[in-house]
Amino acid sequence: MLPTIVSSWLDVLWVAELKEFGPHYRTQYSVVFFSQIQDELEQPKEKIKQLLKQRGPPEAGEVLYEEQVLHFEAARKWEERYVVVRGNYCLEFHNSFETFVKGVPPRHKLLPTGGTVLTTEEKYMAMVDKCFPVSETNNVNEKFAPPIIGMPGQFPVYLRLPYRRDYYFCFRQDARQAEFLSILSDCIRHQNQDFLKKKTVEVQAFLKAIHLYRQEKGSYDSWKMLIGSDVRVLANLVMEELLPSLEKDMLPHLKARKTERKRVWFATVEAAYFLVQECLFKGMSALKEECRKAAHQQEVLIRSDMDQILNSRTYLEGKLRASVLEPAEKFCSEGVQPYLASVLEELMGPISSGFQDARLLSDSQMDQLCQDFQEGGVTNELKQVQTSSPLLINSPLHDLQERFGFSNISSLVHSTQIDLQQLVENAAYTFHLLLYKDIEDNPRNACSAMEKSRHRVLKQYDYDSSLVRKRIFHEALVGITLPHIKKTLAPTYKTELQGLKQLVYADYSNFVHVHNIYEGILLQILNKEVIKVVEEAARLKKHNLFTDTRDLLSQSSCSSLFSTPFIPSNPARMLGFHGQLQTQPETPTFIQTPPETQPEAEVTAQPASPLQGNGLVVGGGAQG
Repeated sequence: MLPTIVSSWLDVLWVAELKEFGPHYRTQYSVVFFSQIQDELEQPKEKIKQLLKQRGPPEAGEVLYEEQVLHFEAARKWEERYVVVRGNYCLEFHNSFETFVKGVPPRHKLLPTGGTVLTTEEKYMAMVDKCFPVSETNNVNEKFAPPIIGMPGQFPVYLRLPYRRDYYFCFRQDARQAEFLSILSDCIRHQNQDFLKKKTVEVQAFLKAIHLYRQEKGSYDSWKMLIGSDVRVLANLVMEELLPSLEKDMLPHLKARKTERKRVWFATVEAAYFLVQECLFKGMSALKEECRKAAHQQEVLIRSDMDQILNSRTYLEGKLRASVLEPAEKFCSEGVQPYLASVLEELMGPISSGFQDARLLSDSQMDQLCQDFQEGGVTNELKQVQTSSPLLINSPLHDLQERFGFSNISSLVHSTQIDLQQLVENAAYTFHLLLYKDIEDNPRNACSAMEKSRHRVLKQYDYDSSLVRKRIFHEALVGITLPHIKKTLAPTYKTELQGLKQLVYADYSNFVHVHNIYEGILLQILNKEVIKVVEEAARLKKHNLFTDTRDLLSQSSCSSLFSTPFIPSNPARMLGFHGQLQTQPETPTFIQTPPETQPEAEVTAQPASPLQGNGLVVGGGAQG
């Protein structure tokens, strides 16, 4: 139950937040909607395609994990729950396997967005202590009691969640703990990233609007809280403003022992967080509906006046280029370009090592399948291999923070791990398609057919790995340096940009936005330098990067790489081989996260809680 004063603060804060954010969202919704219609009418640009067959994401209801798990619950005791993870990467807690099979709804659901996974009490307690604000009135040298006692197994898992109560699990076998850690890390990564990667008008408009909104407040950095859904992101903005007031007005009145003070503090924060999400969900739903109706009304004008709108945008862009181009290019060449190659070098090593580990994983599983066939038939399921060595990048972090103000390495980690796992699954999927076709064509020499399929998949993997890594490197370099460029140039052009708005014809002002054009010019300038650096690394064949398809074709015949195999009626899960790259959780980094579009999904029940290394990890990692 929230104190009345806290509820009053929240009512003021979330309304003010949405009122200030709304104009940015409305503007960007119209701009993005216009761009999508423009793309629809124009000749589509040819995209470089990957060679491996793309395995689609799992269906939302597909079960990815199910196991009996010991869970510490609100009654402050351990209970066995049947935990199920489906293709929506949400954890379901069922009473038992029997209730799950009967279709009884789960007793509780958990969206672990922004979670940090730890496996030792010491590291968990240290993290909790850091999250509790310290002031003159509560800075007491008092030991904080551990949250749980009587651990029923040797292998605990602590899930630390920002603004929410924490979760505790326990296992009696390390293999089961490792499997749970792997799927839990997958859930965190996908809950953090998947929503904001959608190409819908609503999501793309929200992303651009939130960047401009934060820039208006003077924040140009890559925000660690930009994870989860639009509602969760906005809720984090509200919580950032609320917490200082809570610390000032609430903590001095908590006179209990430290353990009790922490319990009350974190319980209050969680209650506030859920209330903010509930209010913002309603507010954002209304705002999006308003924008959808406005876009529907604007569509006729956009289609009839497309050329005039584009001419208006081109005219404004010309004016901006005349003012911005020379000083922006000068700053980029002096303050950014000299450091791109060294930053790229630091990123290439661990990321490429992760992709090489994934190649070895795919090769070993295909080899195992060939051996199983020779020994008497194909097994229904291959072993899932875990990468064991964490791939960390620590050395450049200080330099990136100091020079470019970049510290959000966790976002790069998560997106890279998702790309890496997708590539491994694509390799497994393609291998099965090729294998099915080759054995059907040549049943008397199945072993040779399997080796042929394996060879083709590895060659295709090498090309796709290069393609994906080049994209990752490009996006990383832009993400690290572009905020620094915008922040440095902002004082010079902020006033001028406001004045240029009057150059846009009033009827087209919804679709031609001066800040979008300005940032587009900066991005074009930076892109030229980033492309040069990445292509130079490929030209030198660093870490087995290719410059184009010819690099790959020189190693194998064109027909073997690009031939399309016969696709059976249901190849998606053939032979039960998922080809998943099982990764350990990344190095613990406390990330304060935002809320999903549907926050009510995880408010069903609450677990027990005591409260209420920065590093790039690719393909594997270390839990705390």
